[in-house]
Amino acid sequence: MRKTTTLALITTAVVALGCGAGSTDETSSSGGDSAAKGEDKAAKTAKIGQPARDGKFEFTVKSSKCGVAKVGDSVLGEKAQGQFCLVTINVKNIGKESQMFDGSSQKAYAADGTEYSSDTGAAIYANKNAETFLNDINPGNQVTGVVVFDIPKNVKLTRLELHDSAFSGGVDVALS
Repeated sequence: MRKTTTLALITTAVVALGCGAGSTDETSSSGGDSAAKGEDKAAKTAKIGQPARDGKFEFTVKSSKCGVAKVGDSVLGEKAQGQFCLVTINVKNIGKESQMFDGSSQKAYAADGTEYSSDTGAAIYANKNAETFLNDINPGNQVTGVVVFDIPKNVKLTRLELHDSAFSGGVDVALS
């Protein structure tokens, strides 16, 4: 029964990914040459607890906890290849239309610039109400959930790059 529910949640997430793939929302970054974009990116770096906007979403990173070996419970869960970093994020829709939050569009970076993708399978177990991140967020509404990254044990994350869709410019949030 639980495996069927988990499979249904994963299938729904994959379908939702496909539905948002054609999104062409403008982001809060301005156009221009690559040097200007780099300066713009640095100018919009937020810290934990500060709101940061990308497209239709305003993100507020509430906390980040690394060194977690397993998410879930004793019956259902997932073990980290290295260590899990659990990032609790509040996502508010500041747009005029509903928008799907896609955990797989979020990225994390180490100090040396190594990029890590989120672990959407582990996120199902880290969120008590996994469906929170599989539903559209209507304008003015917000949800809070956990995005999970599986990184090597000796690595420390220094920043996140958060996106309202897979094709948006993203916004940086410093973790240290």
